[in-house]
Amino acid sequence: MEITSIQKNITTSPRKVRLVADMVRKMTPDKSLEMLGFTNKAASLQLSKAIKTALANARAQGIPTLGLTFKALEINEGMRMKRVMSGGRGRTRQYERQTSHIKIVLTDEVKVIKESTKKEARSGTKN
Repeated sequence: MEITSIQKNITTSPRKVRLVADMVRKMTPDKSLEMLGFTNKAASLQLSKAIKTALANARAQGIPTLGLTFKALEINEGMRMKRVMSGGRGRTRQYERQTSHIKIVLTDEVKVIKESTKKEARSGTKN
């Protein structure tokens, strides 16, 4: 079963959030929450909140959170907010403030990895 959580318009740029997301993508959600607690990035707080929301959605559906894994952890661009800052001699300059969307899909399905036998490894053939 799949559990989805989407956080929109996070006020951190997608590039900065992707740096943190790449670090925890291969972990389980519980392990990733521990790692994000010790990460010295501002995006780790927003990502940990999104993971906690996904785990809470799983508990609300009656799914135990112990065997869950990440099926997808996507960081997409959100809307860009136009801002103005003052420049020299009374002039103004425009810049765009980037936001990001975080989409988390958790699943309780177990991935089966086929292990090759020693005989297949020696001969170099696969079935």
